[in-house]
Amino acid sequence: MRVLSGIQPSGSLHLGNYFGMMKRMVDYQEKNELFCFLVNYHALTSVFDAAFLRRQTFEAACDFLALGLDPAKSVFYVQSDVPEVTELTWLLSNVTGMGLLERSHSYKDKVARGIAAGHGLFSYPVLMAADILLYGGEIVPVGKDQKQHLEITRDIAMRFNHTYGETFVVPEPDIEEDLAAVPGVDGQKMSKSYGNAIEIFADAKTLREKIMGIKTDSTPVNEPKPIEGNILFRLYSLFLDDTGKAELEERFLTPGLRYGDVKKELLATVWEYFAPYRQERERLARDKGYVAGIMQQGADRARQVATVYLERARHNVGLDYWE
Repeated sequence: MRVLSGIQPSGSLHLGNYFGMMKRMVDYQEKNELFCFLVNYHALTSVFDAAFLRRQTFEAACDFLALGLDPAKSVFYVQSDVPEVTELTWLLSNVTGMGLLERSHSYKDKVARGIAAGHGLFSYPVLMAADILLYGGEIVPVGKDQKQHLEITRDIAMRFNHTYGETFVVPEPDIEEDLAAVPGVDGQKMSKSYGNAIEIFADAKTLREKIMGIKTDSTPVNEPKPIEGNILFRLYSLFLDDTGKAELEERFLTPGLRYGDVKKELLATVWEYFAPYRQERERLARDKGYVAGIMQQGADRARQVATVYLERARHNVGLDYWE
């Protein structure tokens, strides 16, 4: 099974990225054909600082490799290192209806939050479709917020296949409902752009500030604490198995629990959980040439697949005029 997913290097990667996508990619590589990539073209819709984008792309590559993504078991690359994706985006654009893009919830939400309504942001789903269809992705792990974008990808693939003949694999989404939307410290979806994220490799001081700043309710100490919608409970649960979650729930429902104590526990848990990866992360960050070489090898492997699908699409639309 070919599994494919990407992530924007538009800021430091956080717990939402890890549990929603990164950890799943590391797990997928053991039994599937995995394509995993850093979508720096997509990041251009919100990042306008070249030095920042370069740095974050490198940082994200280090994060993935340190956390266990194995370039020998997967195809790991940077989006912009595969130029075929931009040509395919244009081919797909010509079978994509305006109404399909105008209904995008993500576009409307970002515009409402003050992000400039440029063409790149509007046509974001078409580039995402090209990212997936260019490699014959069969399964695409996505967060709940990206579900509609994958539905758009499916619509575009089916429209292209109907218009020009069978060309692309129509992908299926893979959404784990429990991880569909990891909350940030303020209760909104954890996001780099919202400033509410808990970074995976934050230093001790920053991590403490973020976790101790998690928004909680005003329930008195001598009363049971609510479980539903409780940010602290949801974040702590990410690190627990079923037994641990049941025990945590019992603690929340028993009078006497202090949120401050739970935050300290969560702080220690997060720090210890990522401790085994921190040293490798620091080593990779000191060897940019090594990391760049891995990403280039991944791009070369990705292009071998991309060329097959792009040439098929070019033939089916009639661009190979010499035949």
